[in-house]
Amino acid sequence: MFDLSGLGAWGDLPFFAEDLPKIKSAIDGDVLPPPALTFAAFARTQPDATRVVILGQDPYHTPGKADGLAFSIPMEFGGRLDSLGNIFKEIQSDTGQRRTQTGLQDWADQGVLLLNTALTVPPGKPKAHAKLGWSTLVKQVLQRLNDRPRAFILWGGPAQTYAKHLAPHHLILPSAHPSPLSAHRGFFGSRPFSKVNQWLIDQGQQPINWADP
Repeated sequence: MFDLSGLGAWGDLPFFAEDLPKIKSAIDGDVLPPPALTFAAFARTQPDATRVVILGQDPYHTPGKADGLAFSIPMEFGGRLDSLGNIFKEIQSDTGQRRTQTGLQDWADQGVLLLNTALTVPPGKPKAHAKLGWSTLVKQVLQRLNDRPRAFILWGGPAQTYAKHLAPHHLILPSAHPSPLSAHRGFFGSRPFSKVNQWLIDQGQQPINWADP
């Protein structure tokens, strides 16, 4: 059902042998993103390459919109951007730069792990898989990334519950989710993109290009 061929070093996490089979058996019907893309974020950004983690909620529940990277939308989608549109507004307000490319693969290639707290969702049913067992994977990922300082952007209540699993040497930036339902409750004006870049520079690393590549 799921494509595990690109996991690389992530494949060593106990979740894939111990917990994923139970999730597979619990899923009844179609899921988004398509199973071939469920672990696309892991295939694109390996543990040692991860410099920044953006943690969201669950994938888009509109067919054709989720591509396996949190908040990313295929360029050919053509529908409403919702959360991603608000992210673009904050990028421009925060950095003065413009982002129009909806696919976020270039962020992933710069070391930004785009992860949700649930990796699947049934079409049209947001949060329906929130308690399916994906939390075990998220905890193991964060524990794996505790080995050295990284930046963590936690968007929304579900993401913020994972802060307790993070070591104190990280940069941790919690805020409201960029969803149209909550963006005005603390996402707008939170300036995560400039804060992460300044922190990376202070760490002696290259900043992320959040604008169009």
